[in-house]
Amino acid sequence: MHMPTRSTAFRLAVSVTALALAMPAAAQDAGAGAPDDGISAEDEDDVIIVSARRRDERLIDVPISITSLSGDMLEKQGVLEITEVAQSVPNVTLEVSRGTNTTLTAFMRGVGQQDPVAGFEQGVGVYVDDVYLNRPQASVLDVYDVERIEVLRGPQGTLYGRNTIGGAIKYVTARLPGDTSVKLRGTFGSYDQAEAVLTASTPIGDAVRIGGSVARLSRGGFGDNLVQDGVENYNKDVWAARGTLEIEPADTIFIRLSGDYVKDNSDPRQGHRFLPGLLSGAPVLDNVYDTRSGLSAPDQEVEAYGGALSVELEVSDTLKIKNILAYREDSSTTPIDFDSLPAADLDVPAIYENDQFSEEFQLLYDDGNLAGLLGFYYLDANAVTVFDVLLATTGDIVGLPGLNAQTAGDVSTKTWSVFGDFTYDISDQFSVSVGGRYTNDKRSSTVLRRTFIGGLSDAFDGPGVPIATTSDFDGSETFKEFTPRASVSWTPTPDHNVYATYSKGFKGGGFDPRGQTTLAPDIDGDGDIDGDDQFAFLRFAPEKVDSYELGWKASLLDNRLNFSLAAFIADYTDVQIPGSIGVDANNDGINETFVGVTTNAGAATIKGLEFEGTAKVGRDFAGGGSRLDFGWSLGILDAEYDEFIDASGNDVADQRVFQNTPDVTASARIDLGLPMSLYGEGELAIGSQISFRSDASQFETPNRFLDQDGFALVDASISWTADDDRLRIGLYGKNLFDKRYVVAGYNFVSAPIGGPVTRTLGREGTLTGFYGDPRRVFVSAQIGF
Repeated sequence: MHMPTRSTAFRLAVSVTALALAMPAAAQDAGAGAPDDGISAEDEDDVIIVSARRRDERLIDVPISITSLSGDMLEKQGVLEITEVAQSVPNVTLEVSRGTNTTLTAFMRGVGQQDPVAGFEQGVGVYVDDVYLNRPQASVLDVYDVERIEVLRGPQGTLYGRNTIGGAIKYVTARLPGDTSVKLRGTFGSYDQAEAVLTASTPIGDAVRIGGSVARLSRGGFGDNLVQDGVENYNKDVWAARGTLEIEPADTIFIRLSGDYVKDNSDPRQGHRFLPGLLSGAPVLDNVYDTRSGLSAPDQEVEAYGGALSVELEVSDTLKIKNILAYREDSSTTPIDFDSLPAADLDVPAIYENDQFSEEFQLLYDDGNLAGLLGFYYLDANAVTVFDVLLATTGDIVGLPGLNAQTAGDVSTKTWSVFGDFTYDISDQFSVSVGGRYTNDKRSSTVLRRTFIGGLSDAFDGPGVPIATTSDFDGSETFKEFTPRASVSWTPTPDHNVYATYSKGFKGGGFDPRGQTTLAPDIDGDGDIDGDDQFAFLRFAPEKVDSYELGWKASLLDNRLNFSLAAFIADYTDVQIPGSIGVDANNDGINETFVGVTTNAGAATIKGLEFEGTAKVGRDFAGGGSRLDFGWSLGILDAEYDEFIDASGNDVADQRVFQNTPDVTASARIDLGLPMSLYGEGELAIGSQISFRSDASQFETPNRFLDQDGFALVDASISWTADDDRLRIGLYGKNLFDKRYVVAGYNFVSAPIGGPVTRTLGREGTLTGFYGDPRRVFVSAQIGF
């Protein structure tokens, strides 16, 4: 077992870059490259130009399901965190993971991963300027000074560094301006929200620019810890900084060096109990944001930093070379009180340590008729998760005081890939795209599980003494796959694009770090439970998806009406289902430990529709430059398991559902712009958005307490912006009707619909939920020089 390591020289270089320079991007940004792979601008005719295929194209011409949200639009709507993006995008779920403040849970079209422990790969990739974030920790990115956010749905892998089976979220920052600039933004609002962001940049000569930002983001808790004085629940306490250095010695060369740092000292986020304590009788609290959590160690802390070097070279009018070198590291300590009660019934302090080094090389070609790229990607990453499961109340009745089950998982990933994607214009109306990727993923895991008595283990400075080892595993396996992509586009007129796309997605397998090898059966049937059986017991295979999509994009009425419609079907196989269950090791009727059970449950079929559009209904409709804009989105999903094999070998597909996947997601927004003179000339913008999500389950097995019924959120804003964009003042309201809705949870009880509630781990019964933000109102002002 080892903690992350890194080159001393490289670490020093990253640290110096992060602290000495400044930051023009997000508080929890994570490395950077030259931001040339998404929305680059809107031209004078409001035509959105994108380069999702690594070249400038109109959005309508790209045969990919992509939603593009400009930084200006996000600012006008008062978007503060990346999770809010899901309110505008169909068939997407972005949530803060259970028991955390900064870990991201992401699902697209039914594909994702909510388990943040080492050993499980993400189903949806998160990129910051071309740099893939290998782990979900520190990935709830704050949104400010962002040029755009792109959401690409469906398997990705022929255009980007890392293959992702469900889709990709791309957070893109802007290049530094050519003139000296300073910008200050302040935000004040409900729950003592107080935020400040200072951004500055300046050229140094004709070829060099330096700039960046520092940010202080804070907010009081939505609730309180009722048993720990001075501890809030759902608060925010973040410091961040980033620096960028850009060098452009010639028109054909662009170099960008960036470093970033973020520190989150927010209090632990603890869940709301749905059930009275089965042992103590503690009642359910009225305020879902309050907690009675008694676990206070270790201190809650998240720290992340990294750096990236991107170099672009135009070899000729048709050929360009790009290289992206990046390193990231993050560490998190958090006390998660699963039972949310003062007693140590099911207390789980945890440590996460991650580091990654990546190298991506691209060769881009475009001669007008044939355009595309060839690329190579390498990732060397390490993820360590250590956590205790303190079951003191259970230990009291089994004669093991301070009973504690510790798990330490250390997973290293070494992956390399070659990929390519080319489009050939057969004629003015027809084009064909073909791409492919070969991936070689090597996963090496060590798993150490030990039973302690006397309390927490030495990993958390506890007095616990180990009495047994239940897993001592060391294994590795390489997963290889070729994943093709192909599409055909027909443009009967320049304002219409009808396309058909096939793409294959792949996510590598691994080993469950929570698996208990002493429970391994004789899998190979040789009469002896040996290392081969333990290997097979902890191992889970890769999952794959074959996705077929038919789409239509159109721009009508001189670009005043734009829409995209997509229908898709996906054949999803070897679906990875991680989970934990209580275990009665000595058959005395009491679950005195737990075990991770990860299976490739079976197969599923996912079908759906997506419809997005914008309409510029009025221009000068009231005279004097007034405008009236509408936007909408609709996602419909039918995701069903065709086969789901449970731990007993039974097919229970008719009893399982897709987690974090509502059947219907929808949004509608209106934006009214009126000319108004406050300080010179400017525009008064009045906007509102309603977003809807239908019923959704937190896990594959429905739960009548934890699952969330359909709900709608209503936001509104009013802001004034000067004509030169140097001054903006806005008032924003989020979740105006103060809706309570569950976004995550822990379940260690059996609560079948219509049946009794029984505990499966701990004596109090653990069924806790985490909620989305309540109603908030805030004022934001931004001034630039």
